[in-house]
Amino acid sequence: MSQSSRPNILFVVTDQQRHDTIAALGNSRIYTPNLDRLVRRGVIFTNAYSTCPVCMPARYIIRTGCEPPSIRMFSNRVLPPSENHKGTIRERCGPYLAETMRNLGYRTFGIGKFHSKPWDEDLGYDVHLHSEEMYYTPDRRKVDAYSRWISEQHPEYDFVEMLMGERSEMYYMPQMSPLPANLGVEAWASDRAIEQINSEDERPYFGFISYIGPHPPLAPPLPFNRMYDPDRMPLPCRGDIALDHMDEQIPWMNHAVFAEDVSDIHNQILYARYYGEISYIDQCLGRVLDAVEARPDADNTLICFVSDHGDHMGDHHAWQKESFFESSCRIPFLLSWPNRIEAETTNDQLVCLTDLFALATTASGSSELREGIDILGMLDGKKSGRKLLLGYHGIPGTPEFKAMARKDDWKYIFMSNGAREQLFNLKENPEETNNQADLSPEVTSTMRNYLIEAIRLQGPPEALEGNELRTFPFQERARKRLYQFDCSRGINGFPDAPEQILTTLK
Repeated sequence: MSQSSRPNILFVVTDQQRHDTIAALGNSRIYTPNLDRLVRRGVIFTNAYSTCPVCMPARYIIRTGCEPPSIRMFSNRVLPPSENHKGTIRERCGPYLAETMRNLGYRTFGIGKFHSKPWDEDLGYDVHLHSEEMYYTPDRRKVDAYSRWISEQHPEYDFVEMLMGERSEMYYMPQMSPLPANLGVEAWASDRAIEQINSEDERPYFGFISYIGPHPPLAPPLPFNRMYDPDRMPLPCRGDIALDHMDEQIPWMNHAVFAEDVSDIHNQILYARYYGEISYIDQCLGRVLDAVEARPDADNTLICFVSDHGDHMGDHHAWQKESFFESSCRIPFLLSWPNRIEAETTNDQLVCLTDLFALATTASGSSELREGIDILGMLDGKKSGRKLLLGYHGIPGTPEFKAMARKDDWKYIFMSNGAREQLFNLKENPEETNNQADLSPEVTSTMRNYLIEAIRLQGPPEALEGNELRTFPFQERARKRLYQFDCSRGINGFPDAPEQILTTLK
């Protein structure tokens, strides 16, 4: 493939956006005209998943094209290598995606949230502009591209501690952004991306835009904070709480983020702000799409829109992510390339974030699948799709570990804590309120064996005990709150006495 015929490639990633938050895909309550543009531009994958539904591993899955057992990341921490997977992540998996694309002759830019460890790890971008959520030291706040831009270009807002909204006890409280819409982090990321898209360069570009929203806190700017009437918002889908909370992490996490007792109307108010965040991102994305379409090579530009994972938003008596319920692990996945992919089509094959590495390299003409599948070949009918999808979360060999197997209409979820199992037929029971694990023992056994065999071949080895999944007597973790303050300003928590806070004003 010649340099001139290779496509531009643009990946757009949101954070914590559910699969059911796009108007053109059937949500009549939400306003997303630019995501709808992407829907019309290409193919929609209706069975797309995050195989480790939490921020850091999802991003490493994208940048490596490998699954959690290979990257040794099952939560927001990196585990030491296993006997089967030695060395660093790069040594195990190979060069990161942006580094690979740069070596293939692409100019590369990455803008937004990267959640890497270390936070400023060289990921291979020619232009790499961070907008991370938290600043743990004064120096970190000074070098973050977005917070530095606020400090230098709009110092009137530099007093704001949490530029994306308050966290801790306000994590699931409706808020309004402390900044106007044109200065919000999503607008900033879009502006920087447009600058890169418009750069004059003979090379095709590989761009990665990583929006922070709609990850909590739910603080859309004016007027998006009052765009939706709470009384018109959906109510959560809940099953029996004993079923919903079989995964002990759910009530533990609810307590951590001050969300253990959210009423229906509070839930609807939060949905209104959540949708407001998505509509704000949609407007920002629209300007990016305009920049793409203004170029003469617009039809030779591959755009992939995904989210790193979803958000329970009250479904299953749960908040946050990190479960294998659909609202947490199923994601939007829109793919378009007018020169090659038929527009306005739907595909129900199993795809996941692992496939993005293969997607970019295959589109470039130098296919490297790693642990993903060839989506483009699958769409052309030349390659087969994925028959089985696996997901992992939590430290293997501990009660925190859980895993998912998804095949045909069935989803199996294993939790090592208490040897608990769930089995759902997603065609008959998409709400996941009817556990079939005991009612369909043959299916449960088959799905369990798929998982055991995959772990035996690929890891993590700690998840097995002999030829069976390792289990533990059920135990509850000690509940504790998750406090997130602006450590870069020396704020680490609430004061021991109320009056102590006034000293920070001097």
